[in-house]
Amino acid sequence: MKLLQIKMYKRINYIAAILVLVCGLSAQAQVTTSSPYSRYGLGNIKGSLLPQFRAMGGISTAVSKVTGFNNINMQNPASYAGISLTTIDIGMSASVTNLTRNNLSESSFNSTFSHLAFAAPVTRRSALSFGILPYSDLGYNYRNTVKVDTTTLNQLYEGEGGLSKAYLGYGYRFGDHLRIGGNLEYIFGNLQTSRATEFNSASSYNAKLQTKNSVAGLSYSYGIQYDFTLGKKTIVTLGYSGSTSGKINSTLTSYATLYTRDQDGNESTAADTLNTVNNGKSNLTLPLTHNFGIAIQQNDKWLIGADFRMGKWSATSINNVNQGLQDSWGASLGGQWTPDAFSYNSYLKRIDYRIGVNYDKTYIKIGNQDIKQMGASLGFGFPLPTANGGTAFYKINFTTELGQRGTINNNLVKEQYINFHLGFTLNDTWFRKYRVD
Repeated sequence: MKLLQIKMYKRINYIAAILVLVCGLSAQAQVTTSSPYSRYGLGNIKGSLLPQFRAMGGISTAVSKVTGFNNINMQNPASYAGISLTTIDIGMSASVTNLTRNNLSESSFNSTFSHLAFAAPVTRRSALSFGILPYSDLGYNYRNTVKVDTTTLNQLYEGEGGLSKAYLGYGYRFGDHLRIGGNLEYIFGNLQTSRATEFNSASSYNAKLQTKNSVAGLSYSYGIQYDFTLGKKTIVTLGYSGSTSGKINSTLTSYATLYTRDQDGNESTAADTLNTVNNGKSNLTLPLTHNFGIAIQQNDKWLIGADFRMGKWSATSINNVNQGLQDSWGASLGGQWTPDAFSYNSYLKRIDYRIGVNYDKTYIKIGNQDIKQMGASLGFGFPLPTANGGTAFYKINFTTELGQRGTINNNLVKEQYINFHLGFTLNDTWFRKYRVD
């Protein structure tokens, strides 16, 4: 007779408890960012990358199992087929951002939950994964001062919120070289923005338009990976992943109001409501994306790889209104080196050392100026000891990203940032079957 481990039921309860806790915190907490560029499109797109992939510049399309350790790579669901142990990954991130414009600068700090992901083998050739992570962040607050004839006007722009992504994916391996997979993704969240025009006079009426877009709908992504062997230890992997272009339902609420400010600058209660839209049916169009990658690795030693990505953001619309974005593209280069993953006498040799660079032409174009982003990353994977000779393997992944987006040319904003990512990964044999005589 075949029986599952008794401990499996306790571990399932642990998973359920963690999911309930993290989903509850995610629903209550406000994901924050401080970037004027998050005003455009859907905000700052986060990408489906765990800290260990961000440390390598974001390469992931052709990455499966690295140095024998199971990682959850939701960027390419074909990689799930290489997962041989129950895997859990949970983490958080923080950022320090400095904005510069016309010799003026401002700094801010933000931190948030970053991901919770679970994966487990279903058969010897397949595995499933599910989890939750941010999709985009929206957060800005700035003003422009303009002069119309002899009248000075202040234009105020504010935004907050963001979108999250919950996914369920499955990957299958054909033979020894080919893997395919797909994700069913649920995109949800709120995008809240406001625009106001104010006069300098305290007695003047000012106008404000506030909009809230509540998004909830399904999307899909897919991927494929193929391995070539070079000699006995070296493997070359080619990968492709993409996501479909489709409309997601949303609910639109907007208010156009008149208000005044007192002598101290405090905003008064709205004097009049010019227009109201409550729970209007709307939609949001996501872009068609493509990712191409190549990775070369020597088992239990090193990996180097490169990714190229494209996104058709020019077709993105909200409430059937095109957002005026441009198609994006980007590239990443990075790798990992582990001196000796099985060293008994040197902990430093068992650490994963990661490095990478990335460059993107984003979907934002202001005037004739493309907004570009570039960065470099450095990270480590710190293995933790296994208690009492158990079957579990633990690793802490830490990544630092330094980057820049935008420029001070043409009266624009240069955004410089340092991002920190921390993740905890568990590999264990939770669902192994035993035969009892």
